[in-house]
This record gives sequence, structure tokens and C-alpha cells, in this order.
Amino acid sequence: MIARFGKLSWLWLSVLVIVIDQASKIYAENTLALYQRVQVIPDLFSWTLAYNTGAAFSFLADHSGWQRWLFAAIAILVSAMLVIWMKRLKPEETWVAIALALVLGGALGNLYDRVVLGHVIDFILVHWQDRWRFPAFNIADTAITIGAVMLALDMFRGNKSGELSQ
Repeated sequence: MIARFGKLSWLWLSVLVIVIDQASKIYAENTLALYQRVQVIPDLFSWTLAYNTGAAFSFLADHSGWQRWLFAAIAILVSAMLVIWMKRLKPEETWVAIALALVLGGALGNLYDRVVLGHVIDFILVHWQDRWRFPAFNIADTAITIGAVMLALDMFRGNKSGELSQ
């Protein structure tokens, strides 16, 4: 049966990312007040609840709301393309399948927030003392980043068999 679905069998990983992402967001929302900082590792890592109505790094967050549907449409389109890409992978392309499954799970986790809640829930804050901080993010963002890095590494790895890619 797995052979019939090819690399789409890795969609379980996407589902796992969505479940962990949504569970962690529910927990953060139920235990943190908006913008409250709870230090986990002093001067380095904290929990904080933030709502993002924009894209990455709150891009376009200050607009009137049209961006919610634009980013939702982009996420749906990209997700469909990722599934098609996964379906077309060769049996030996497990690394790429895992990367795509991570990106897909993250995209769908944030899509749910955007469509149902009207904003994406972020709660992980990496910072250096009070001098520098990375924008708050979530498990979905982490999965997308890991998947994207895996895809980039695969590109640099190149085609080991010597065949031309099509």
C-alpha cells in the first residue's frame, strides 16, 4: 500500500507537525497573557504570547485585514504544490519527502490559525538579554524552517547519480 502512495506516505509527518503545533498554541494561549514574558533560559529564551496578522516577521500586519486572505490563498496554493511535488518524488528521495512534509505541516498549521482565528499564534521568543530579540515564532514556523534548510542542503548536495534532473 505504501508503494501505491509513494512519498505521500510521509504525510503522517505533516499531520504530526499540525497536531503538535496546534496543541502547543492552545497551551500557550491558555497559560500566557498577551505579551507576557516567561523566561525559560535567562537572557536567551522565553515564552511569550503574540498574535501575528501578517506574514513572517509581521510583514503587512498593520494593514486592514485583506492580507489574511492573501496569505491564506498563498498557503493553500503552496500546500497543493507541495503535495504534487511529494507525489512525483522518486523512491530514493526520502530526504526531500521529509523536508516537504515538514514545510507542508507548518504551512497548514499556520493556515488554520489564519483562517479560523484571524491571526497566527506565536509564543517562542529567542533573545539576547534585552538588547536583541528575534521575532516570536511557533512550532509551525520551526517545521517550515527546518524543511526549507533540508531542501537547500539537498540542492547543494546535487545529483549523486550523475543523471540530469528533469
